Amino acid sequence: MTANIAIVTGAARGIGAAISTALHRDGWRIVGVDRVWPAEIAPIFEAAETVDVTDFSAVTDLVTRTEQALGPIGLVVNNAGITRDGVAHKMDPADFRAVLDVNLMGPFHLCRAILPGMRERGYGRIINMSSVNALRGQAGQANYAAAKAGLIAMTKSIALEGAAKGITANCVAPGFIKTDMTDAMRADMREKEIAHIPTGRMGVPDDIAEMVAFLASDKAGFITGQVMSVNGGQLMP
Repeated sequence: MTANIAIVTGAARGIGAAISTALHRDGWRIVGVDRVWPAEIAPIFEAAETVDVTDFSAVTDLVTRTEQALGPIGLVVNNAGITRDGVAHKMDPADFRAVLDVNLMGPFHLCRAILPGMRERGYGRIINMSSVNALRGQAGQANYAAAKAGLIAMTKSIALEGAAKGITANCVAPGFIKTDMTDAMRADMREKEIAHIPTGRMGVPDDIAEMVAFLASDKAGFITGQVMSVNGGQLMP
């Protein structure tokens, strides 16, 4: 690990908190980014930042301040995301744009801010959180699926550009994971989704966190431009 500073967006809860915990265990020093933080900030974080990822100047400032205070950033995990669900023929275009701004432009902003330094140092790990719905589509989520599918294509392009510079870029595509969002679903809808998972259970945030931790490690140095779908077999033919 050449540089052990990591930025994780959407880090305050759920999958982002699990990712931050796993990375901290593995020796990364974590700067967490989220819109709202709990009153008690977990000690795993070197800093807890409130940054609008849709604002490129704010993201650039975050990267600059972090590297001045802590040193070079070796890892970025773009986990922050929102949903604005609705069927396509009724969806407000503003809701489509909002989801793209956070879920696709946000990761681009952080990648754009961090890549020059990574290229100069000859080392970097970029992990972007996509979704199983980017791979299969999802009724009511044309905006979310489009943003997450675009994130896959962006990641592959960055992987090609950075490979010779010691930079890997990969996506993790979670399946049906137990989070605040899935807990809020109607019980019958949740059970219907679980019935289509060969392992017979929902995933948990730690399932995703361990894949991220592996991709962030030196053991994954020969893996780039890939989509790691962690879904309990849900997408098998």
